[in-house]
Amino acid sequence: MLNKVSIHSLRTNYLGPSLSTSYQDPLHIVKGEGQYLYDADETQYLDAVNNIQHVGHSHPKVVEAANQQIKKLNTNTRYLDEVIVNYAQALTAKLPDGLDVCYFTNSGSEANDLALRLARHFTDSKETIVLDGAYHGHLISLIEISPYKHNGPGGIGAPAYVHAVPMPDPFRGKYRGVASDEKYAQEVSKILNSIQKNGGQVSIFIAESIMGCGGQLIPPDNFLKSAYQLVRGSGGLCIADEIQIGFGRMGDNYWGFETQDVVPDIVTMGKSMGNGHPLSAVVTTREIADEFDNGMEYFNSFGGNPVSCAVGHAVLNVIDEEGLQKNALETGGTLKVLLNQLKQKHAIIGDVRGHGLFLGIELVRDPETLEPAGSEADRIVNEMKENGILLSTDGPDHNVIKIKPPMVFTEENALFLVEILDNILARN
Repeated sequence: MLNKVSIHSLRTNYLGPSLSTSYQDPLHIVKGEGQYLYDADETQYLDAVNNIQHVGHSHPKVVEAANQQIKKLNTNTRYLDEVIVNYAQALTAKLPDGLDVCYFTNSGSEANDLALRLARHFTDSKETIVLDGAYHGHLISLIEISPYKHNGPGGIGAPAYVHAVPMPDPFRGKYRGVASDEKYAQEVSKILNSIQKNGGQVSIFIAESIMGCGGQLIPPDNFLKSAYQLVRGSGGLCIADEIQIGFGRMGDNYWGFETQDVVPDIVTMGKSMGNGHPLSAVVTTREIADEFDNGMEYFNSFGGNPVSCAVGHAVLNVIDEEGLQKNALETGGTLKVLLNQLKQKHAIIGDVRGHGLFLGIELVRDPETLEPAGSEADRIVNEMKENGILLSTDGPDHNVIKIKPPMVFTEENALFLVEILDNILARN
């Protein structure tokens, strides 16, 4: 087995330089099981950040589903096959009535790109409303609608047809407090009025119901509901990006949009959907799907192949059989309470937020000015790694520690995480 130095050298020589590694001292991970990862020295790490491995690393039922199907058949979707239709039926059963037509893809970026195509064709417009700080994928079409990217290092800003609502952050945003929802909704109205004044037609409002790269951010109550009403009232469609937050992770709901009491026109999903296997989807209404059926076929060589669908169906079954949504509610609730107790002890913790097993801890240098503690957050994450717990940072100021572990994360794990974090904060 190659050592870390050799692997790092090969990585430098053969992989693109824009691909970073996690942690100041990168890990050489060789094995995963449940909520744990193991390095080449057999050191165990509690994985509190890999939401892609939704039902746990190397889950035996998911592995077996993939193994059995790949031994039997893997091909494209131009043949009749029961695996894809059974999965589509099971998946749409988890969604509100009317969201019942599936397009299977291979990544969250593919899903969001296809969602844009569906909506832009339906509305005959490209005018798109997004949330400032949002990230929706790495394709050119998605960099354009992701302020997290196009306003960041190497970015060139947004095209004229992309309009950003100020990040609906009740903690440090343009408008603050739980009653700031109306003011953020007014920002949507301003954009809609500007589009119409310039002779345009709004096409899309796309948003995560809890912002991931935005810093595990929960919008103020009723903001998304008002935004959906305003956009639809102007003839636009609403897309819910569930790529980071769906499939029971919210605990109190199966989907993030349900926590905001909205029903989108299009839902995109990925990441956790295949438990690490490349699988994603777009689900929409029959009306939108029929309008998209304009003679230009949508075909994806690998999207919806039998192995991917077998894996995805196995993930759905494991979530139900093992009660993982309930675990997200109970364990995530316990963890959030414990983190709020830490907030009372350590002034550097400015805010604790999230749903279920999707939580964020925002660190600040001053509780009055809310100066972001970005370097401190980075140092704490690296110290947590040295103590056997994997976390990472995000948000516009990189001062939010994000917690989004595999859904098999236990109360014992939560207690361990909080104990170590408490010790580290006490020393900083």
